[in-house]
Amino acid sequence: MSLKKIAEMTGASVSTVSRVLNNRDYNCASEELKDRIWKAAEEIRYIPNESARNLKKGKSAGSPMSVWNLAVILERFSSLDDDPFFRELYRSVEQEAFACGCTVSQVRSLDAGSADGYLILGRCRPETLRKLKSLSKNIVSISRNPTQFEVDEIICDGRAAAVCAVEYLIRKGFRRIGYIGDCSYEDRYVGYCDTMIRNNLPMDYANIIPTDQTSRSGCEAMKKLLKQKEHPVEAVFCANDATAIGALQGWREHREHHAAVPSNRAESSVSGSYPPTHIKITQAMPALISIDDIREAAEVTPPLTTVHVPYEDMGKTAVKVLLDRMKKGHAEHVRVEFPSRLVIRESC
Repeated sequence: MSLKKIAEMTGASVSTVSRVLNNRDYNCASEELKDRIWKAAEEIRYIPNESARNLKKGKSAGSPMSVWNLAVILERFSSLDDDPFFRELYRSVEQEAFACGCTVSQVRSLDAGSADGYLILGRCRPETLRKLKSLSKNIVSISRNPTQFEVDEIICDGRAAAVCAVEYLIRKGFRRIGYIGDCSYEDRYVGYCDTMIRNNLPMDYANIIPTDQTSRSGCEAMKKLLKQKEHPVEAVFCANDATAIGALQGWREHREHHAAVPSNRAESSVSGSYPPTHIKITQAMPALISIDDIREAAEVTPPLTTVHVPYEDMGKTAVKVLLDRMKKGHAEHVRVEFPSRLVIRESC
């Protein structure tokens, strides 16, 4: 009945809905349709398999059954659509939770209701973390910035990923390297600064543009960088792929705007002024590198060189660690760290 309901809500066939929700390896022809199916499943609190209905919360066989609800905390952004990395990470969490017989909900305010366990996507404010810890011990953070073992956490070190990215640019021969991204308590910015200083490279603060790490702000930041007349950047390190995709758009808009500008030729003493002509101006795109390796990174033009963050494995592992915590499988806070790796494409 639930599969049929989701099919009606999304316009997909029942068989497609079943494959998307119950087969982790199924590649849906349309990513947009896949997202609609998952959103509909979340909306009706769908539980995909029969074993999920028999999930117990510490009760003996034959006792009334119940399903664990996992809440995902979204604090850094108002919507998953603002950051494709967290959107894809959330889908991985959701898929693993459903496979384990849990429901998942998005929470932007801790006053929105209680849950059996909480997963934090990205960095959250200290006051939010304190409040969350007062509500529950069942908390797992998924982030690029490790904490001081305040909660269980699944990380891929953002500082190490930034060092990897900037060192690759340096090996390619670039010296004037700009930065677009968050500059406040952000490990990726720290990694950028440390690498530039360690290699005795100039840090021109006019080429460091703070943003909220969205495509929109990345676009505006790139256009701002391209207006720099003194010491223009040769390469740009973006804190995430969403920013880099926006930066690519910013470069295109800048190039189109300056593709042809009017220029009056010198007046002739014989025949007066010549009519205006147009001078074609071209500006090479700075080399561009980022972090995450979301699906769109390989699809844009040029494809993005980026540092791969294994968000699918991180999401699945986070759910497993959280369920182990809820089942009293461990007491001390644990940290699972995944490595990052460079993915070389054409943007450099």
